[in-house]
Amino acid sequence: MGTFYDALETREPAERERAQFAALPALLAHAQAHAPAFDALPAGADAARITDRAALAALPVIRKHELLALQQAQRASDPFGGFSTIGWRGLRRPSGARRVFQSPGPIYEPEGAATDYWRAARALHAAGFRAGDLVHNSFSYHLTPAGSMMEGGALALGCTVFPGGVGNTELQLQAMRELQPHGYAGTPSFLKILVDKALEGGGSVPVSLRRALLSGEAFPPSLRDWLRGHGIEGYQCYATADLGLIAYETEAREGLVLDEGVIVEIVRPGTGDPVPEGEVGELVVTTLNPDYPLVRFGTGDLSAVLAGRCPTGRTNTRIKGWMGRADQTAKVRGMFVHPSQVAEVARRFPEIVRARLVVSGEMASDRMTLRVEVTAEPKGLATRIADAIRDVTKLRGEVELCAPGSLPNDGRVIEDARKYD
Repeated sequence: MGTFYDALETREPAERERAQFAALPALLAHAQAHAPAFDALPAGADAARITDRAALAALPVIRKHELLALQQAQRASDPFGGFSTIGWRGLRRPSGARRVFQSPGPIYEPEGAATDYWRAARALHAAGFRAGDLVHNSFSYHLTPAGSMMEGGALALGCTVFPGGVGNTELQLQAMRELQPHGYAGTPSFLKILVDKALEGGGSVPVSLRRALLSGEAFPPSLRDWLRGHGIEGYQCYATADLGLIAYETEAREGLVLDEGVIVEIVRPGTGDPVPEGEVGELVVTTLNPDYPLVRFGTGDLSAVLAGRCPTGRTNTRIKGWMGRADQTAKVRGMFVHPSQVAEVARRFPEIVRARLVVSGEMASDRMTLRVEVTAEPKGLATRIADAIRDVTKLRGEVELCAPGSLPNDGRVIEDARKYD
């Protein structure tokens, strides 16, 4: 594909480090002035002195469950828990938010007015998308920001977007056949479903569909090769609803290159202590976004720094990609499932003594099974529990009724038993 998105991708690492840490004090000062959550920084934390990694590492890590708790505590006055510097009439910050999204938890995220607010254009460009392309966007436009992320990036590149969203497989496939998109953005599992459906009865994949930017789930080499066999070159990116783009894959296929708008640390899980290069730990991200300035945000995802530079000539740090969760939260079919949601299901049924959610299966066939110890089994209990799973998590799940004392006594609420190639 040859060219870079911009000159930032090839600057010397030392130059990048200087530029990012020159911008950080101003970001922190802005946050302290306009985002009340930053009043809780340690006493004496002078924004002007946070100019290197050692100083940054002295600040506390804010993890997703803590962000959720802060938002819940301030729902009536500030749905963002004091972390956003933008909002709408009625909040402390009366303007600036173009959209607001809700992720599972629920956690609320603002979207500001900046072009390519979530910085997805860089990942799309690395995946081969160019101005004039038609992008079939099958990320969700409902509640969560994934659809808006990709649309904003595609529009910034000069692409046209078909907002497919999720589901409606037959209609989306019809649109692909009739519109002939150049590329797809969405989860890898849904792309596989679309391709499988297109091939039914001797059919074929639209000849125009030659590239894909995939996220929201693991993208194993086996699926990458399968898609390539059907003429689609798929690339993955790592992004979250809180932070936007964090890292993206290049044609070198050697790890994921960090985005230019974030500072990433790998820390020992459960702490804020950076680990040596190459050691697996939790990804902690500081986003240089003045609208939603999350500083040392713990993603709960495990990864490690990959030594050396990307063979494409990009000079930013590479990570090995997603290597599991540092906590018990699991991502199923592109949606996070939290231990608190398992507890919410269990609370609805007095018969349930203990519950353990087991996520199993392989790519494109994730399966959730809630194993519950019950003191009684009234008629229809399993069906009612399954309905509660869908109500709370927005995902379908099976139910297995177990005798009291039969589940492992290890404190685990969510067990990820999936197989990754």
